[in-house]
Amino acid sequence: MSTEEKLYSDVPPTKLRNRDEKFRKAKTNKFWLMVASLFFFNMLQNRFYAFRYKGDENSIEKGVPTIIYAPHSNWWDGIVLYNIAHRIFHKEIRLMIEELNRFPLLHRGGGYSVNKKSPQSAMQALKYSVDVVCDLKNMLFIFPQGIIRPPHYRPIEFQTGLAYIAQKAAQRLGKVNLVPIALDYCFLRDNRPEVIVKFGDKITVTSEDAKRLDRKEITHVLENAMTKVCDEQMGEISRGEVDDYKILFKQHLKWYRRIEQRLKRIDIPPVADV
Repeated sequence: MSTEEKLYSDVPPTKLRNRDEKFRKAKTNKFWLMVASLFFFNMLQNRFYAFRYKGDENSIEKGVPTIIYAPHSNWWDGIVLYNIAHRIFHKEIRLMIEELNRFPLLHRGGGYSVNKKSPQSAMQALKYSVDVVCDLKNMLFIFPQGIIRPPHYRPIEFQTGLAYIAQKAAQRLGKVNLVPIALDYCFLRDNRPEVIVKFGDKITVTSEDAKRLDRKEITHVLENAMTKVCDEQMGEISRGEVDDYKILFKQHLKWYRRIEQRLKRIDIPPVADV
């Protein structure tokens, strides 16, 4: 009898493996970005019926660095974020990936490593993150919970790394914007699931805020903002209110679903009483 894998752990993978791992920076070029863009988009199209999103129009402010932060509940999250960066915002993604040394090619697409085995190793990734977010051709994406949590997990609690990055970037450039997003994967009316993305309200941290507020205070504000957008999205999905979401892609109906749609349009006359 096989032993079932433990789905969720409170201990980060690099601590569980207890191995020293070399820090890897993102190392992109046009060829690898093109390959990754086509590959990751094709993966979504093969698995999901549609990709819906809304609220992105207020996320970017010209000349101001932007950090997008999201919950992390499953394997698809990173691929979804990659497509958000490249196909919605047309930016190069920078994404902190634990155990990048097990998947080294991902640094060609914009990933960089973080090793949580020691505070010194983790700090190296945080300092690099500040440099990344200050380069406006990039867009930094962060999973601030630090570990994978079940879908719709509550309470949403962050480590303080995101607040550290925001503080340092704001001190360096004057201000930084942070945008929480909600990610969901659900079945609506098709036989395949859909990706549903909602962008929350933009939060601005200025250099004055960075001096006045400590990391725990900033972290609490960011936690509340992501909880709010995730709860709003959950309510919209439960009520079927997805018509105002934009479509990144939507598949053609399978042949049996097309037959179903045609049958629904046929008016069958009532059977006469004998």
